[in-house]
Amino acid sequence: MPDDTVVVYGQLARDLVLVVEDVPAAGHSASVAERREMLGGKGANQAVALAQLGMRPALVAAAGDDRAGTDLLRQAERDGVDVSATGRRAGTSTGLIVDIVDGRGQWRYLEELQPSVLLTEADVDASKRLLGRAQWASVQLQQPPGAALAAARTARRAGCRVVLDGAPAGGEFRDELLACADVVRADAREAEMLAGFPVTDEGSARRAAAEILLHGPELVALATGEAGDYFGWRGGGVLMPLAPVPVSDTTGAGDALTAALITGLASGYTPPRVARLAAAAAAATVGHPGGRPDLTGAALARQVKVQEQGLRHGGSRLA
Repeated sequence: MPDDTVVVYGQLARDLVLVVEDVPAAGHSASVAERREMLGGKGANQAVALAQLGMRPALVAAAGDDRAGTDLLRQAERDGVDVSATGRRAGTSTGLIVDIVDGRGQWRYLEELQPSVLLTEADVDASKRLLGRAQWASVQLQQPPGAALAAARTARRAGCRVVLDGAPAGGEFRDELLACADVVRADAREAEMLAGFPVTDEGSARRAAAEILLHGPELVALATGEAGDYFGWRGGGVLMPLAPVPVSDTTGAGDALTAALITGLASGYTPPRVARLAAAAAAATVGHPGGRPDLTGAALARQVKVQEQGLRHGGSRLA
């Protein structure tokens, strides 16, 4: 019998977050104001967010056979994530992402992600047993296009609702992936890759959503930069403006948003309510350095209240 399991196909990595006031120019140095090391990678961040929201995440990813990989998998288990289908690559270092965050909340990533810690079609095939009890699958398109397409098709055949997160590199398999999808989430750059034109405001986001919906998805969530996030569905849409909260680091906001999208839809919420929950989850994630979510009930309630106040005062427009 299916339950509230969500299979997440994505990245697991060690995140090293360094907070500096200003990033130094070449030949100069800067003092680190804060250092944090944590379980990270888009797949792991999304899986942790799903667990915090009450879902049962299972992560399909790859780690090295080093000490870092062992420590990260143990942390994921403590976070309530099923990592039984996360493979260990012999003779390989677990992925490392260095997140350098300046005093304005702007990030710069340095990534060491060897090809061997990316997903393969064999990984997807080996994890098929997870889909027998799952209702949802989230496929992160930052992974190799062939593996992403295999994950989307395998999940679709198993009867799961499929969420695509991102855009395939070079547009490879775009139409095939969209045909498998129920939900698509993309940042502004990825939205442009999917739609074929820049997504910078509500109008362009609405056009992009309409184009993507033609290919099969039922719900699209697109970031527009400073305008906020646009959520579009057949017959409607809503722009959720960025919440007026202090921003330390936007890393992980999109992963929290996607996790909340899945949770809201799995709970039977209407699209506008799903949009408010998703925007609240993103806003609750940007107030601390690093992408690890902290989606407590109190934090979400505060952000939902902010969003509802914005709706009452015309800060968001239903279309």
